[in-house]
Amino acid sequence: MDVYNGTVRLNVVVDGPTDAPTVVLLHGITQSTATWSWFVARLTPRYRVVRVDARGHGGSDRAPGAYGYLAGYVPDAIAVLDNLACGPCLLVGHSLGGGTSAAVAQQRPDLVRAIVLEDPPLAPPQQRVGGSLMTTFAQVRASLPRLQASGIPHDKLVEVLTASPSVRGTTLGAELHPDAIDAMAAAMLQLDATVLDPVIEGTMIPAFDPFLPLPAPALIVAADPTSPDCVARPDDLNRVRASSPRVRVETLRGATHLIHDERANRDRFAELALAFLATHDGVDQR
Repeated sequence: MDVYNGTVRLNVVVDGPTDAPTVVLLHGITQSTATWSWFVARLTPRYRVVRVDARGHGGSDRAPGAYGYLAGYVPDAIAVLDNLACGPCLLVGHSLGGGTSAAVAQQRPDLVRAIVLEDPPLAPPQQRVGGSLMTTFAQVRASLPRLQASGIPHDKLVEVLTASPSVRGTTLGAELHPDAIDAMAAAMLQLDATVLDPVIEGTMIPAFDPFLPLPAPALIVAADPTSPDCVARPDDLNRVRASSPRVRVETLRGATHLIHDERANRDRFAELALAFLATHDGVDQR
């Protein structure tokens, strides 16, 4: 289905019973709703599940020059929640989707019951995402337009990604679930590569304020801080915990930024997320 924020059309996928508590899944930058497909079957026995393609991603409209938390991602998420009467809902966000979820919770606490943040960016505005992710973003930004213009078939791109190096020095195929690589390929072929410009240029102003409390209970599932692509750094996690006593942090040793994609960590992420959601979904557990 389509939801509009002004003139920007957002692709939204809804699964599960309409009368159940709502879980909204927000993906990371360069990804799409497909990254959460594996999780839907685990959620729908208990929840209505709403997945959103961020602007410039998946089946949503492109919006050149308007890619940022303040410029679009947070207002877009709020528009979806308002349009679908989701609130108060449960938000689950990875990376960009995690930063968006945290900002929505601060700006519209009436819409949010609890949040799960998967390796989210929580640093103050003056700090940039560093490590290997910036190198990856720059490579994708430079190569993706040519790749898309080449007309490469989806299955061929899956082969290329499967053989590509991971941050551990192995291949993505050795580290990630096959469906995760399939979702990654699909998202890359649909992506507006300019979504990466604000991140690379350092103009991506966070909408989440790490010095103000999160008004909803939150579970942060963080990557291993020794991983070169870890986003939720220990100092940032400590800062958020200091301001928000209802924040719980689980750091997964050995996990990279792509926690729910990883063969080694998907089930643990799902276990933590499902248990936390069940505790805070308002459903009578007697």
